[in-house]
Amino acid sequence: MTFLLYKLRRNNFKMNVNVETLEKSMVKLTIEVDADRFEEGMKHAYNKNKNKITVPGFRKGKVPRQLIEKTYGAEIFYEDAVNYIIPEAYDKAIEENKLEVVSRPEVDVQQVEKGKSMIFTAEVAVKPEVTLGEYKNIEVEKSNIEVTDEDITGEIEKVRDKNSRLVDVTDRAVQDNDQVMIDFEGFVDGEAFEGGKAENYSLTIGSHSFIDTFEEQLIGKTIGEDIEVNVTFPEDYQQEDLQGKEALFKVKVNEIKFKELPEVDDEFAKDVSEFDTLDEYKEDIKAKLLEQKENTAKNKKQEDVLEKVIENATMEIADPMIDLQAENMTNDFATRLQYQGLSLEQYFGFTGQNMATLKETMKTDAEKRIKSRLVLEAIAKAEEIEVSEDELKEELQKMAEAYNMEYDKIAETIGEEEKESIQDDIKNRKALDFIAEQAKEV
Repeated sequence: MTFLLYKLRRNNFKMNVNVETLEKSMVKLTIEVDADRFEEGMKHAYNKNKNKITVPGFRKGKVPRQLIEKTYGAEIFYEDAVNYIIPEAYDKAIEENKLEVVSRPEVDVQQVEKGKSMIFTAEVAVKPEVTLGEYKNIEVEKSNIEVTDEDITGEIEKVRDKNSRLVDVTDRAVQDNDQVMIDFEGFVDGEAFEGGKAENYSLTIGSHSFIDTFEEQLIGKTIGEDIEVNVTFPEDYQQEDLQGKEALFKVKVNEIKFKELPEVDDEFAKDVSEFDTLDEYKEDIKAKLLEQKENTAKNKKQEDVLEKVIENATMEIADPMIDLQAENMTNDFATRLQYQGLSLEQYFGFTGQNMATLKETMKTDAEKRIKSRLVLEAIAKAEEIEVSEDELKEELQKMAEAYNMEYDKIAETIGEEEKESIQDDIKNRKALDFIAEQAKEV
């Protein structure tokens, strides 16, 4: 363990700081703030609370501090005094020691007493040092970039499905892939259960959107026929009181429709694309699929190379750093759910998870994300990768387009710290491109 002791004098107060380097990129700061500064904190606490404190014979806000301390004890002001002092003292200690903090501090007050200096400790995670191993000439498996006839046919079938039309059926029974309109009501042990009833419900046979063999049992049934469907709810069904239960559904088919798909010919190509012939359309599909596969292969190569580079590197990441990253990722996930009209509570209801299990799930990805960033930063530094003004402008232009803003406006809005962060992201991308270009495909 290493130690550093120094004195700091700012805003007319003295502060002694002891910095202790712990294991796994953790640091413990022991900060002693002089008695005069603590007295300032006590004055602040008094002014903040004097209108709330009552002493017989005095109006609120007019009770002398000395009398309040005599009546209730000086301890009445300690909490607010400490909260007033700690943030500035902590920030100054971090700044003076040039620590790159990557977690929230865990603060513990060691000494607080009127007329004496105040002492507190703060344990934080700091950005770990990375020792790079081999990161050039990494061997990765070569991806197969080939567009087959089956690939092209699959894309055409998707387009056919999008351009299909539903046709009413009145002269036959339900078949696989039909879309039916049904009424149904479910019963368990002879009793109807909540959420088990609907009218004119649209269901595609073979979609497997209903439990067990519900859809299969409708095949061969006709419009207006009363049907009994027997199913068993899965053991992990989201509604606990139905888990593993056998159920009877009374069903009636109101409508049957089937998808009529267009013929695949030159007319089809004209309808769904800018091309006059099917052959031209297929060539365009092939070119686009090839581009997609090339991008997928490029991304996979980068991921495989980076994974091996991380394995070759050495770093010690503190648990609080991972916890904070996982928490941020959880908050981002909750925001994305809100954009989709879902709350976390609804998501937990669907999946059976809770906040604790979600954060735990996020931890693995959080650690991987941290390692990726740290390794790429180390490579960018080792290879002296820089970002030009043109590259920064190009990135800001992309941001302006994404936020539907003018370039000049976003350039004015972005502060220096944000620009540095953007430049770091660009450096990391260039570092990733560098190691992927250096890699050998086998």
